Amino acid sequence: MVSTAVLVVHWVVIVILSIRVIMRRPPVGVAMAWLAVVFSVPLAGAAVYLLFGEKRLGLSRAVRIRSGVPRLTRWQTSLGAQAVTVSLPIGPPGEPLRRHAERLQGFPALPGNETLLLSDFESVFDHMIRDIDAAEQTLHLCFYIWEEKGRTGEIVDALIRAAQRGVQCRAIADALGSKTFLKGVQARRLRRAGVDLRAAWPTGLVRALATRTDLRNHRKIAVIDGRLAYTGSQNLVDPRFFKQKAGVGEWVDAMVRITGPAAASLDGVFLFDWSVETGATFEPPRVWTVSESAMPGGSVVQVVPSGPDLQAESIHQVLLKAMYGAECELVMTTPYFVPDDALLTALTTAALCGVAVTLIIPARNDSLLVRHASAAHFDDLMSAGVRIALFNGGLLHTKSLTIDGAVSVFGSVNLDMRSFWLDSEISLLVYDRDFTGRLRDLQERYLRDSERLDPDVWNSRSAGSRFVDNACRLLGPLL
Repeated sequence: MVSTAVLVVHWVVIVILSIRVIMRRPPVGVAMAWLAVVFSVPLAGAAVYLLFGEKRLGLSRAVRIRSGVPRLTRWQTSLGAQAVTVSLPIGPPGEPLRRHAERLQGFPALPGNETLLLSDFESVFDHMIRDIDAAEQTLHLCFYIWEEKGRTGEIVDALIRAAQRGVQCRAIADALGSKTFLKGVQARRLRRAGVDLRAAWPTGLVRALATRTDLRNHRKIAVIDGRLAYTGSQNLVDPRFFKQKAGVGEWVDAMVRITGPAAASLDGVFLFDWSVETGATFEPPRVWTVSESAMPGGSVVQVVPSGPDLQAESIHQVLLKAMYGAECELVMTTPYFVPDDALLTALTTAALCGVAVTLIIPARNDSLLVRHASAAHFDDLMSAGVRIALFNGGLLHTKSLTIDGAVSVFGSVNLDMRSFWLDSEISLLVYDRDFTGRLRDLQERYLRDSERLDPDVWNSRSAGSRFVDNACRLLGPLL
């Protein structure tokens, strides 16, 4: 009787959850993967799906998001007075991409930005500390990972100095990515000094009942006085100390320092996050006029936030649009490459159409599952003509895409399902040949420290290796 009851309950749960998965209409690969989990693991599979299978924001968070979006939309409209109103001077890849991104997320492309590409952590910390020390009104920081070791202590000291001289300092650190930091000595120092430090997406057993616990704020943003901002892939960690036991070497990152109107867009993203995490009313930053904030002849920059709190699929669509718009060259760097079918098709189609497609990823990765799931796609990519390079200088963490030497996509987004659908991310579209040339030079530096994957050698690997790669590929939609 007991076994029969368990079997009946199991099948009732399977039927109910199957209907739920189908009616929620996730991507087909994701839906099939979750159905396989629910069917193959009695009851436990259903529990895993209920915890991680849906983007449950939590009722109070969802209410705060809905109440803030109209104010955000009105503020984005006010930015339009500073937007690019004529076709971009960089040719076909840029103009359709600009229109598409603005329709998706509302942020216009803003001209007159001074952009400085910082390609190592020392220069990132040097510039950021100097700018924090020069702040006069506001300091806003949002980072996925914040650790205490190394030069991050200098950031803490600079924030304390700013708070002591009357600068309003607000910071967001992800509750999971920065868990140790938020409970540590440096966080207590910041709060005692008057820095308002909050945890993004708080976790816990009770919260797990209402909120999906692996939805994270993966953004990296720092804004000083609303006029100057940083974003990219660098967390507030010192790579000489960060994850050294993982055996992948130091993490290699890049950031961009922006002075100009686009800094206000990044500030708006931070303040929207702040309103969601604190419950405060969203108060958009000031819209600076061109004469106040723009640099003549500077870069045209468009901010594209994405995540479960906004339009989750926006960055996925933007990347597909960028790839299909390429005519000559696509070069991309990412630490985690687990594409869905749409992204894989875009890359192979571009290569088959004669576009020179280059993918640069780390030779050693801190995630074994991702490493194998990524490798499962190499055969198809190289058969289409995609060049794959394995970076040997550490864990390459820079997320970048350059299109035809004219347009750049730069920010916190990995080429995997987590970044596309689950995490809150931030990306910049930079419509400028000068900046793209500098980013392209950095990509070439990475290539010089990489080994190109030989298709013949790759195809000769053992059947066992192929099986492991292909098995992990089935988990790709869940990674």
